[in-house]
Amino acid sequence: MVFRTKLDQVAERLRERIISGEYRRGEKLKQAEIAEELGVSITPVREALKALEMEGFVLSIPHKGLLVPEIDRKSVREIFELRVVLERRLTEWALEKITDNEIAELRTIHRELSKLTKAREPFPVRAANVRFHFRIYEIADRPQTLQFVRVLWAKYPFNFHDDQAARFKQLLHEHEEILRRLEEGDRAGALAAMVEHIEAGWHRVEKNATEPAKE
Repeated sequence: MVFRTKLDQVAERLRERIISGEYRRGEKLKQAEIAEELGVSITPVREALKALEMEGFVLSIPHKGLLVPEIDRKSVREIFELRVVLERRLTEWALEKITDNEIAELRTIHRELSKLTKAREPFPVRAANVRFHFRIYEIADRPQTLQFVRVLWAKYPFNFHDDQAARFKQLLHEHEEILRRLEEGDRAGALAAMVEHIEAGWHRVEKNATEPAKE
């Protein structure tokens, strides 16, 4: 299990909320409210928001405060292409050193995601998906590449899927395939399954990227 400081934990929760759509695009973020929601002091919230601003998850606008930035639909394809390149490399590096305990940890996240999907909880499902991916990427121990991937996720329209229920069902199947390959020791198969997973999500996003996001 990776050790995380209070700042890291708060930043992770905020990233999940933004990617999942719990914090809507264009929404103003208030430090005091976030601190109360997360049960922490305002200091780690303030520092986490600074870190997220550097990554592109948060935008500071004079006289308006901190906002969740809107998606630039014109750049979505380029962002997807960069995601495939960098996330493939992170996955390759992770698979070179992943342990049985780490695979078991991913299985636990997957079980949580499955329960949330059955309960039809869209925001928590997306948040669990974030945890699944980034737990794999953290194992690679390539912090600079990981930072670039975080920037890309901040700009990617994960909630543009036309049919969330169908996508979540597909997502479960794709995660299961990644895990099955890992548990069988099939590293090449796990890598291929990860790339296919990212591309499958893109195919659903692509046809909706020019339309208003569906919440």
